[in-house]
Amino acid sequence: MMTNAFAPMPENTQSSGQMQAIAQTEYGSPDVLTLEEMDKPVPQANEVLVRVRAAAVDAGVWHLMRGTPFLIRLIFGGLRKPAIKILGTDMAGEVEAVGEAVTQFKPGDEVFGDLSESGFGTFAEYVCAPESALVRKPANISFESVATVPVSGLAALQALRDVGQVQPGQRVLVNGASGGVGSFAVQIAKALGAEVTGVCSPQKVDMVRSLGADHIVDYTQTDPTQPRQPYDLIVDAAAYRPFFDFLPALTAGGTYVMVGGSTAGFFQAMLLGPWVSKTRDRRVKFLESKPNQADLQTLSDFLAAGKITPYIDRTYPLKDVPQAIRYLEQRQVQGKVAISI
Repeated sequence: MMTNAFAPMPENTQSSGQMQAIAQTEYGSPDVLTLEEMDKPVPQANEVLVRVRAAAVDAGVWHLMRGTPFLIRLIFGGLRKPAIKILGTDMAGEVEAVGEAVTQFKPGDEVFGDLSESGFGTFAEYVCAPESALVRKPANISFESVATVPVSGLAALQALRDVGQVQPGQRVLVNGASGGVGSFAVQIAKALGAEVTGVCSPQKVDMVRSLGADHIVDYTQTDPTQPRQPYDLIVDAAAYRPFFDFLPALTAGGTYVMVGGSTAGFFQAMLLGPWVSKTRDRRVKFLESKPNQADLQTLSDFLAAGKITPYIDRTYPLKDVPQAIRYLEQRQVQGKVAISI
């Protein structure tokens, strides 16, 4: 069920210059991740030192952990060994110290953010981040809940608003509605005034209904590519079948947006999408999510207003990050998996 409960964590017993973190020195399964003690980072002039209270796992984490597809190694460096020692992108916590050039935050502020373009490192007790990567945490949301929002929430928001250009009253299909991105996409589409249909397995129908979907398609009973009435926008957060299958389900001038799924599907949409968009009266696009402070603030406002509520499947302590990633890799997660630190 949805939860915003927060149990206070015990005070850090590490010495002032040390912290615990989940580290990685080689690519592979979750077995390559180890809990280590290392030096606490020191913020640069434009950085904030955050005591991390919670983090989250997402598909990007296990791609970086395994170094697959190989393109990941080219983008982030480390062809043979990972250049990123501490994984983790989503985070929420308390500001402990600020650099001399920081103007937006002060010690004691509660913040959250996406560090995918700021060095990663959220699977640790402390992390440094540029102030531009953070926004203040709503007071009515727990650290665990808000930590699950940045990566998946930004992807959902940008797929709907920027790439899909959703309008009030439009019919939107969210494929993979029970997943991390999908669960936010259902809620954000509703907040933007759309009529939303969510696609999921029969075991997750109640969960997707609780998110506020207007209609639900159990894909074991009904083919989501053959609707009675076509959709203006399809957000595919579980693209494990060719995007061509979904084109008949779009209205003339409708848009298909690939957000997540198979590597083959991603390259198919990237290479063939522009050609399809030019030769047919349907548009095929893929999401290149970009973290930014303005969109994080939009998500924060949605959270504060109750327009979106993170759906947390399970919560693990820092030492069990490997177990959390194993669970994620089973592709049975409903909503998000949080890490409590």
